[in-house]
Amino acid sequence: MKPHIVGAVFARGGSKGVPRKNLRMLAGKPLIAHAIETARAVRLIDRVIVSTDDPEIAEVGRRWGAEVPFLRPSELAADESPEWMTWRHAIRALDALFPSRTPDVLVSVPTTSPLRAPGDVEACIRTLLESDADAVITVTPARRNPYFNMVVFEAGYVRLASLPPAGGITRRQDAPAVFDITTVAYAARRGYVLAASSLLDGKVKAVVVPESRALDIDSEMDLKFAELLMSQAPAGA
Repeated sequence: MKPHIVGAVFARGGSKGVPRKNLRMLAGKPLIAHAIETARAVRLIDRVIVSTDDPEIAEVGRRWGAEVPFLRPSELAADESPEWMTWRHAIRALDALFPSRTPDVLVSVPTTSPLRAPGDVEACIRTLLESDADAVITVTPARRNPYFNMVVFEAGYVRLASLPPAGGITRRQDAPAVFDITTVAYAARRGYVLAASSLLDGKVKAVVVPESRALDIDSEMDLKFAELLMSQAPAGA
């Protein structure tokens, strides 16, 4: 039997880097709308919800086709609030409100990666369902490599940020591949979210997403860059 899969957009009202970030306009629609539309386009997702503490975000979420069955408590919407706890809260809130439709898989579709494709989210879900993984994250090849030409200060001197393999590394191409975790999508099994202490505690697989779809909006500059990229995208892309 197909598991009940919930797509969740976690969007709190406060944001320091970009004030009211989730409601900022990008390519003619609020940032949160891009995440909702992508989640709704993924056929494996059964329902799309927004978890927020903010009534205005809740209203915009409903306007763009998401359910907002609850408001997140303020203690889970502060700068220091672990998002893992908001995932757990969402599952428990849905359990209480819809006991006959409890989520088997939670898929987080963050607002901050508007360049993602529905296929990126679907690949994340399929990788989870077709493996014994507890969770699946999305990653993109890192621009810099700690095994090559990245240093840290130690007692006033510098050393490589990570110890190289035996024999050393003289070319960037020979360094072990490293990846940045993206905010494109995350998928996790219900039991894992409720039992684990953090996302990377258990068996975690990854889907590699190209850099062109992995932009993470965390500043005004990121927002301008996303606007530029979306304005240059081919029609229908």
